[in-house]
Amino acid sequence: MSDSCGAPEGGRDASGVDTTTEAVIRGIITRDGQPVGGYVRLLDEGGEFTAEVPTGDAGTFTFFAAPGTWTLRALVPGATADRAVVAVRGATAEVAITV
Repeated sequence: MSDSCGAPEGGRDASGVDTTTEAVIRGIITRDGQPVGGYVRLLDEGGEFTAEVPTGDAGTFTFFAAPGTWTLRALVPGATADRAVVAVRGATAEVAITV
């Protein structure tokens, strides 16, 4: 998948990051039980765009976010789906989005 948004495929790599001090949101987009490539947007509590990452064919994504309630918007060919998620410092929120 093209990296047209400027973010690395799947989001920033967590290798070497002390995730005990970060609020991490990580997940996968699937369709019919299979990973699907596209983009995931991170929207704040007011629905404002904050960040976007391409997922690539593996459908995976990672965001480092401020603690709080966020909306993840999956954008794949022919479908869009939103999921609410709560980010907590020192924890990883695992999210599966089905489109």
